[in-house]
Amino acid sequence: MTDGVPPPGPGPDSVGPAPAVRPYLVTAGRVADAASGRALPVETQVVATADGLAGLGRLSFEQHDIVAACRLPQSLAELAARLRLHLNVVRVLAEDLRDEGRLAVYVPDAEATHDASVLRRVIDGLRAVPDSRGVPSDTD
Repeated sequence: MTDGVPPPGPGPDSVGPAPAVRPYLVTAGRVADAASGRALPVETQVVATADGLAGLGRLSFEQHDIVAACRLPQSLAELAARLRLHLNVVRVLAEDLRDEGRLAVYVPDAEATHDASVLRRVIDGLRAVPDSRGVPSDTD
């Protein structure tokens, strides 16, 4: 501008947040195979292996974050939420990391997930958890 005041907004030398990386770039265009039913279920448990933890420095950013976050077992859904990554990105990368021996993957028994007695035990367990006041929940 003519009065010496810079124009509003970021200038050419300003540094701002990096643009978000598209999921297809992270997975090199690969997607979880949900149509065939072979995609890992969201409740699949994953945990880092000793080799995975030892080789953290040689992994891509997303793979590093996944292995580092899996020091304790957790589901793919929890992992995606914790890392703020798309669930299908986590599925694809978890499969890659399993194939490389960096993650142990435990897929739940499909029959157990459809068993009504399992669901009943989960509901009973949730009801037994005390609420914020320390009182067990008794709602139906």
